[in-house]
Amino acid sequence: MFTKILIANRGEIACRVIATARKMGIKTVAVYSDADRDARHVLLADEAVHIGPAPSRESYLQAEKIIAACKQTGAQAVHPGYGFLSENSEFSKRVEEEGIAFIGPKHYSIAAMGDKIESKKLAGAAGVNCIPGVNDAIETPEKAVEIAKSIGYPVMIKASAGGGGKGLRVAWNDKEALEGFTSCRNEARNSFGDDRVFIEKFVEEPRHIEIQLIGDAHGNVLYLNERECSIQRRHQKVIEEAPSPFISDATRKAMGEQAVALAKAVKYQSAGTVEFVVGKDESFYFLEMNTRLQVEHPVTEAITGLDLVELMIRVAAGEKLPLTQAEVKRDGWAIECRINAEDPFRNFLPSTGRLVRFAPPAQTMWQGDIEHLQGVRVDTGVHDGGEIPMYYDSMIAKLIVHGKDRMEAIAKMREALNGFVIRGVSSNIPFQSALLAHPKFVSGQFNTGFIAENYGKGFFAEDVPHDDADFLQALAVFVRRKSRERAAAMSGQLPGYAVNDGADYVVVTLGSEGANRYTPVRVEDFVGRTGSARVTVGSQSYDICSSSRLNDIVITGSVNGTPFVAQVERGTPKNPLALRVQHNGTRVDVMVMSPRNAELHALMPFKAAPDMSRFVLSPMPGLLVEVAVVPGQKVQAGERVAVIEAMKMENVLFAVADGVVGKVLANKGESLSVDQPIVEFA
Repeated sequence: MFTKILIANRGEIACRVIATARKMGIKTVAVYSDADRDARHVLLADEAVHIGPAPSRESYLQAEKIIAACKQTGAQAVHPGYGFLSENSEFSKRVEEEGIAFIGPKHYSIAAMGDKIESKKLAGAAGVNCIPGVNDAIETPEKAVEIAKSIGYPVMIKASAGGGGKGLRVAWNDKEALEGFTSCRNEARNSFGDDRVFIEKFVEEPRHIEIQLIGDAHGNVLYLNERECSIQRRHQKVIEEAPSPFISDATRKAMGEQAVALAKAVKYQSAGTVEFVVGKDESFYFLEMNTRLQVEHPVTEAITGLDLVELMIRVAAGEKLPLTQAEVKRDGWAIECRINAEDPFRNFLPSTGRLVRFAPPAQTMWQGDIEHLQGVRVDTGVHDGGEIPMYYDSMIAKLIVHGKDRMEAIAKMREALNGFVIRGVSSNIPFQSALLAHPKFVSGQFNTGFIAENYGKGFFAEDVPHDDADFLQALAVFVRRKSRERAAAMSGQLPGYAVNDGADYVVVTLGSEGANRYTPVRVEDFVGRTGSARVTVGSQSYDICSSSRLNDIVITGSVNGTPFVAQVERGTPKNPLALRVQHNGTRVDVMVMSPRNAELHALMPFKAAPDMSRFVLSPMPGLLVEVAVVPGQKVQAGERVAVIEAMKMENVLFAVADGVVGKVLANKGESLSVDQPIVEFA
């Protein structure tokens, strides 16, 4: 067994590998870029080596620097995590040639599965179901149309080297096939330097279900059940679960056995995943094989009780797998939500910056620990006060829950999201909460088009309706009443000016453009010592009991005998006197006032925001990589003005109307904040 391994990655996956290595008594080496100098994975590792500037192409993608770091520290093996160099067969080969073990598959297996066209041919030869189509590169748009017609519409036009949704088009007719082929080829050439494109049948109402594999160097390969990954936004997974609520035991067995046959055909060892597209009749077809550990591996660990990272390390050290196929368990139900630094209410634009507060829900399951299941686990690479850099992907954390069945897992996940505190950057937690509450998700009746069908025009606050909106107002008043109890108890108050507790309040729900709503609320039977009260909103009464205080970031307690977890934050970006209440994905900004103050507040004129229509504003935090205009230049509507880059995503800003550039207010290379003016029109 190795005594020291180097992790050629960053963020939560680097921390995840460190956790298992520590459990196994193996020392760890982290590598880091300028942007990650104080990152969590650097703090957790036994040693850390600096490998270059912030951009990944100058640091985490530099194979020679990583190999040099191994030699410098005496690391005997490299774990590549996922992303970066994890599926680079040349890197795997170079590592092995230097006498360093690669904790992953052999380079020939990576190469065989890395080419989508060749991998399909191999899969077909191994007896794996493949989607009807033409797996050879297509040369002309006309040929693409001819092939599409012979297969039958709809068809999928895909780049051979594609990934992450790039180089992918669905065509429903000849015109779309002609145009899709050309744009797909151009995108593939620009993104991957490989313009080979192929065509296959598009499966309607498809589900994305994948089989987790583990193989050793002695010819043994096991399948560790499946993961349901159909909840996707723009081909990026959002929620994953294991097992799938859709397939039968017979389909699971058939998919698993075909995945094993493919793995054996390429002499696969280590952890890997075979992805299938599954039709509404449970017909399944090979999609691709990921020759690495997957982001969503924790849900498999929860239902099988296996530590996949430990198995990868043991296999890389030459050990045999410690179990047989018959011994692979499927216990309970696990769900993972990817918590990303993005603003769902701004079309999911990246949100970078400092984590003013980062407090995940309490963990009862840990990475690499298979003793304490049926609980909550958080995999993260950040910490309170840390920075979310603009150079890498947007993932902040992965939230994993494990329950005895699917309904219990959904309930646990909703409660865990309620208690997940992230301040300073926006996160997709409200969106995750909305997805978990959606009737089609709860019933398991969804496919890969679920998000596009239900949130195709974007995600808005009204997409997260609360099942009891009055509770949010009752909670705001309860918390405010508790804070007044403390203020009233202070000694030395002037007679006639002491804080009055009162029983009657008005909740002012702050709306846009000054459209506020005023709701009378009454508090009775308040007991400060036990933290309980009856709060009445209209005809609805709430018996609330909680020992939490206003300055607690998470409020826990019970309402009418049912436990709850919520967040109440003092002050909002627009109003320091307001309270922001968050529960089940719904967020409301309110002010809690006495009836007289509410009367006066209603008379206050609304102060409109300044008119910013003459400015081009940055829609997200990021790096200004291009300013395409100069002062005095005439610009037409739709013309390119600037380009901002953040988290591997490029955002081009266009002029919304004709005009003349007055001033350029930001320079190329500048870091921008949200809504920062870039260009002003005269």
